[in-house]
Amino acid sequence: LKQVFNKDKTFRPKRKFEPGTQRFELHKRAQASLNSGVDLKAAVQLPSGEDQNDWVAVHVVDFFNRINLIYGTICEFCTERTCPVMSGGPKYEYRWQDDTKYKKPTALPAPQYMNLLMDWIEVQINNEDIFPTSVGECEEE
Repeated sequence: LKQVFNKDKTFRPKRKFEPGTQRFELHKRAQASLNSGVDLKAAVQLPSGEDQNDWVAVHVVDFFNRINLIYGTICEFCTERTCPVMSGGPKYEYRWQDDTKYKKPTALPAPQYMNLLMDWIEVQINNEDIFPTSVGECEEE
């Protein structure tokens, strides 16, 4: 278990919402509905009077945190030797392209692909232009 929480691995601490903010309140509401045995369709519906972008952002961050935790528990079993290809079964191979280091789709071992993917997602989530953390900062287009 100690390896799961090793900072040199791909596990990252949860991204938190600031207490007292609207997103923190939405996160609490989402957690309460998911833990109460409520119909999932009702649990993900936009609460009355709330901003759809904030509601989606809360769920995206929560999903990232959950996937990150799950991946952290299995990453020691998927090494470059045991998982030399990032695939979705025998018919699908995922290749990495980021327009900086990997300008063309590149086959990578699964752990390397996942590290790049989790880093990329974290950059997107922390980008204030995509996920502003203060209410009312989204620009209308």
